[in-house]
Amino acid sequence: MDALWLALAFLLGLLARQLGLPALVGYLVAGFALNALGQQSSGLLDQVAHAGVLLLLFSVGLKLKLQSLIRPDVWGGGGLHLILSAMVLCLLLWGVTALSFSQGLVLAVTLGFSSTVLAAKVLEEKVELRAFHGRLAIGILIIQDLAALALMTLAGGVLPTPWALLVLGLPLLRPLIGKVLDWTGHDELLVLYGLALALVVGGLGFEQVGLSSELGALLLGAVLSGHSRAVELSRSLWALKEVLLVGFFLQIGLLGWPSIGSVGGAILLTALLPLKAILFFIILIRFRLRARTAFLTALALASYSEFALIVAKFMVGNGQLGPDWLVVLALTVALSFVVAAPLNHYAHDLYERLETWLARFERPERHPDEQPVSLGKTQILILGMGHTGTAAYDFLKKRQNTPEVHKVRLVSGIDSDLVKVERHIHEGRRVVYADAEDPGFWHRLHLDRLKAVILAMPDPEAKRIATEQLRQHGFQGLIGAISSYPEEEKALKAAGADMTFLAFNEVGVGLAEHVWEALEKRAPAPAKSTLG
Repeated sequence: MDALWLALAFLLGLLARQLGLPALVGYLVAGFALNALGQQSSGLLDQVAHAGVLLLLFSVGLKLKLQSLIRPDVWGGGGLHLILSAMVLCLLLWGVTALSFSQGLVLAVTLGFSSTVLAAKVLEEKVELRAFHGRLAIGILIIQDLAALALMTLAGGVLPTPWALLVLGLPLLRPLIGKVLDWTGHDELLVLYGLALALVVGGLGFEQVGLSSELGALLLGAVLSGHSRAVELSRSLWALKEVLLVGFFLQIGLLGWPSIGSVGGAILLTALLPLKAILFFIILIRFRLRARTAFLTALALASYSEFALIVAKFMVGNGQLGPDWLVVLALTVALSFVVAAPLNHYAHDLYERLETWLARFERPERHPDEQPVSLGKTQILILGMGHTGTAAYDFLKKRQNTPEVHKVRLVSGIDSDLVKVERHIHEGRRVVYADAEDPGFWHRLHLDRLKAVILAMPDPEAKRIATEQLRQHGFQGLIGAISSYPEEEKALKAAGADMTFLAFNEVGVGLAEHVWEALEKRAPAPAKSTLG
């Protein structure tokens, strides 16, 4: 039967992708289809799903800055939303169901949580975990996870043991954990070390002291965030994590085939998702965030959390809830994924269409991280300062100093990752923090001095949006972009790019050029003829 599960997950995931939806929507549908065929979740699937979630959260932790959790917009926005949403949902559940006030309150609080798995997955797919709205969303989710742990304790769950205090010493182990990472090399030992940290130390270790294994995996990743090899570790685990996560989405669908009443209850709760997102938007706007940041963060958090299923299982086991509630909540969580996943996939396009209306709600004061960007006398702008963007920047700076260049062309870079920006500034590069996918960024940017723009972001959609924004705002200069696939190259040219370069082709050409030049230098001078 495992072969049937894999085949159905692949086929429906592929169908969802062809329809322009995230593949995870297909996996959820596959779970419900398998349940309709009489299949049930197994112990193996549960373990696979749990491992996938832990690896995902470990990867998120690798890209997290713990300092971001102490910001008022994170703990204030997350806490205020949880309180207000719990009040509204509690009154609704108390009024339309037979639940007691205390039962309704516990369920209302859990429904106020958003899915960490879904948010992290969609943000990672769009390479936005380190963008401002991505960091904000993950920070709020961590606050919710801590509240969830407290809720389980108050509801009579497993109490943390006194050994849980040892977790406070994790930062002291950072040098040792980082040193072992340096020793692992670049092969299978690196993957095994990541698995050991995420599943054994973070997962099993935290469970043994009465804490959440999910929180443990995330914190173990956060301990290594900022390490020079954190990105390499994350990439080495990527494929394994993606495969294991399929089990999680199958598991959600396999929880139970709903009755008509269960479907009605789930649809009613799913219909409240827009209110959840609107409340997030309003609260974040009050914290001086721009409309775009508040909108993208609200969409990332517009789902119900898998934690609701954990609480429901606990309450059903104690006789506080009927078994039907578990099916209702399973379907509710699944439907929220089906709704939220495509919305997040098209989040930037949605904001572009709603920008004029949403911008009216902005406060006149600006958040410190969202001040207007000044590029000064920049003539060549590089969007995306990863490996490709950095190489392009360094090449252009070096070329400025050669005698054959008659006009100095000032170069600047832009990136939406504050960690990268700080590192580049420390290394002497002129890089500013901004998000090129933000239509408001282009409205505030003066293009008069710019002669050329290089698109080096990893996300194809981000490059397409940036190209369209440049042309829509009257930029007549040169736009060059790096692409990974021929279809991406066509899309960029259709959007207005002057030249595109397939990454792997250019790597091959560059390597061959260097080898050719090295051979030319080594070639012996031709021998002089002895003929008279």
